[in-house]
Formats: sequence, structure tokens, C-alpha cells
Amino acid sequence: MPLRPSERISLLRDIMTIRRFEESVKKQLQAGLIPGSVHLSIGHEGAIAGGCAALDDGDFVVGTHRSHGHPIAKGSDLGPLMAELMGRADGVCKGKGGSMHLTDHSVGVMGESGIVGGGLPLATGIGLSAKVLESGRICLCFFGDGASSEGSFHESLNLAAIWKLPVVYLCENNLYGATTPADSVLSVEDIAIRAGGYGIPGEIVDGQDAEAVHSVVARAVDRARRGEGPSLIEAKTYRFGEHAEGLIIPVSYRDEEEVDRWKKRDPLDILRTRLFEEGIVSEEDMTQMESELQQRIEAAVAFAKASPMPEPSAAFEDVYSNPIAGGSR
Repeated sequence: MPLRPSERISLLRDIMTIRRFEESVKKQLQAGLIPGSVHLSIGHEGAIAGGCAALDDGDFVVGTHRSHGHPIAKGSDLGPLMAELMGRADGVCKGKGGSMHLTDHSVGVMGESGIVGGGLPLATGIGLSAKVLESGRICLCFFGDGASSEGSFHESLNLAAIWKLPVVYLCENNLYGATTPADSVLSVEDIAIRAGGYGIPGEIVDGQDAEAVHSVVARAVDRARRGEGPSLIEAKTYRFGEHAEGLIIPVSYRDEEEVDRWKKRDPLDILRTRLFEEGIVSEEDMTQMESELQQRIEAAVAFAKASPMPEPSAAFEDVYSNPIAGGSR
């Protein structure tokens, strides 16, 4: 079912929010407020927002090491997200997760991993749980092109196909695994074709077109919710920046023409222009949206800066959970 005008505006707002959040993250990193490695999703917003827009509030998401945008698209509060990146106690993981391990169970974001392909088995297990519990929930699993060559990818898709688990596997193929061109390490041109080996649907979509991604993911979600099992979707996308922010690569592995060509297909520009041309939004609407978003980002940064650093003793909290009723922690 096509998105209503209000839903299309909401989709645009999600893309804008991810973009402005990531731009602010870059600034905070340069100011020395964010420790560790940071992998920005600028350029990927169409695949992220489009995919998450096809989910219900109760559905689940599993992300990757490049996943600040996924919790945002699922509805996370920007303040605790920014606080988490700064390693503060008020972060979504109390400052223990950082950039590559954001988790926000309140909106169904069940985990992100710095391990390539690490989220695939987790998503498959979530799908199994949803099926056993007959909850009707879906898990949308994001992963990159590099993960499609991991054993966890093949094992997860095989098991999900056999048991008809309600999981939608969405590959954000940005054409590079760090600095390695995907076409030099993949046995096939299109990752989606690998779905045939497991007897499940595989589909390719333009990852820069958020509405196209939404349409494809929505069909896969409906299929999974009907009990017909998993699907594999490959969103062709591109990261506009470096693999990790601030990473210095002595030898260029991407030519400028390629980068410029992809930047001309900015997911934010594509949807914004389309809504302009169709009369869905005006220049005034965009100005107001940008102003409101700037205030939200500034408030998130202020919240994060005001949040205390975790106490050293907190390292021993939340290490394990005793599932037995009345059990001690």
C-alpha cells in the first residue's frame, strides 16, 4: 500500500534527522567528546528509514557497526543516543555500548555489533522466539555486503528458511567492505541472488530511494507476518564518507568520479525534491522542519554533555540476568 502524504513527510523527517544527527556526531567526535571509532551512515539513510518505516511499533530491528540511524528511524530518543556515544551514564546502554553497540529495547532495537555478520544469528533467534510465542512480530535484520560472505549469513538464512521464521534480511550493500571493493570478494554480482540457494525470495532495490525501499520491505514484512518465512533484500547504497570517521587511508581506493556520482543521488535530496514537485511540502515547511530539527539536535547534545560519566563500579552491573523468579542478581 502506498504511503499517505503524512507518512511520506514522516519518512523525509526521519532521513533528515539521521543526517543531522550524524553531522553533529562528527562535530562531537572532532571536539574530543566521543571516544573510540565512529562509523557514520550518511548516504545510507534511504535504506535505513525506508526499511524501518515498513515496521509496526512492536517489531524488532537488529543493526550493524554502522547503526546510529537505525534506532532513530525506529523512534529512539536522540538525547540518550548521543549520551551513549559520549559514554555517559544516561545513554541507552548506560555508556557501556558506545557507537557500535547501541541497543534500545524500548523501541525494539535489540542490538548492533562491531562483529561483521554478528547480528544475523541474533535476528534469526528473535524470529524463532516470535514464532514460538506466536506474537506476530517481525525482525528486520540489517547487515552489510561484507557480512554476506560470513558463515553466519548462510547459516542464518538456511535455518530461517527451513523453519519459516518471520525475519527480513536487508543488506545495505555500499559496495565496499572497509576499503575492499565488494566485487573483488563476492562470487556473484548481486547478493540478492543468494536467496535462491535457500528457496526464499530475493529482491534488489535502489537504496537511495527511501520510498522504493519501503515498498519492497513492506511486501517482505507482510509475507513474514503471514507465516510464509524470510526474505532477502539487497539495497544498493553508498557511504559518502570514509569507512570510519577520521580514518586515514594512505592510498585512495575510490575514485572521485564514483563518489561524486553517488552524492548526486543523495537519499535526502531525492525524497525532498519529489515531495516538492508533488506539492506535498513547501520551502516554508522545509525551513520549519530544519529549525525544529536543529533544536532537537542541540537539546540532545546538551543532554549528553550534562550526563555524568558512569561510576567505575557500574562496570559490574548488568553483567548477567537471573531469569528465575526471585533470583538474585
